[in-house]
Amino acid sequence: MVNSVKNSSDLVLREDREGAVYLTLNRPDKLNTLSEAVLGSLQQQLDEIKQDPAVRCVVISGQGRGFCAGHDLQQMRENPQQEYYEALFERCGQMMQSIVALPVPVIAKVDGIAAAAGCQLVASCDLAIASSTSRFAVSGINVGLFCSTPAVALSRSISAKRAFDMLVTGDIIDAQTAVDWGLISQVVDGEELDAAIEAKVAKILSKSPSAVRYGKSMFHPQRQMTLADAYSFAGKVMAENMMGADAGEGIDAFLEKREPVWQQPGR
Repeated sequence: MVNSVKNSSDLVLREDREGAVYLTLNRPDKLNTLSEAVLGSLQQQLDEIKQDPAVRCVVISGQGRGFCAGHDLQQMRENPQQEYYEALFERCGQMMQSIVALPVPVIAKVDGIAAAAGCQLVASCDLAIASSTSRFAVSGINVGLFCSTPAVALSRSISAKRAFDMLVTGDIIDAQTAVDWGLISQVVDGEELDAAIEAKVAKILSKSPSAVRYGKSMFHPQRQMTLADAYSFAGKVMAENMMGADAGEGIDAFLEKREPVWQQPGR
């Protein structure tokens, strides 16, 4: 069963499909730039998803010929106050952190340009699958603005030297380079993008919902820890995971050479 839901502004479209939520940035005439309203709509959706135990995977895409071209520069120029800019970037940063903190995997579905804060959005997602014609850049430097906030996500996704190169030159990289550098996880021909996304979602949905949530809860935090602290933290999470019903069911099923039957959340 498919249940389609649009938010009040229609700037972020939502579709629910049996445990997966598909969010689509819907400003195709503006290359899906992140206006204040778009940020607010996306944040609202993420907040709702976080509280819904039935959601097991999220896909973020852009309507039209671009994924996301970054912030709405026209709106920014119409509000030339430092306080406004600080609040805007804090709001955007909070939204990106909400993606990382979401208890389920988030996949960026990229078809077209992902620039500046749009590239930041890709880097903030857990996985990213892009069409072969997609392009990536942090191009603020070309208009006199170093992409400082996108740099946070970008430098945590690819090597420091490659990230700084992109940031200081504004150069565009193609999808194959993006996958080689680790910015995205997979590149496919455009006509195969939908199928690749569906295959990845199906693979995630076939796994234990609780195990996936345990994994998301530990993966990003441990990357910021010392090696010793990371192992201590991961060991506690894994021990808690082992005590769950799904781990017992999964191991029993493996030993008995049968398919496991996972507990379904939110049912």
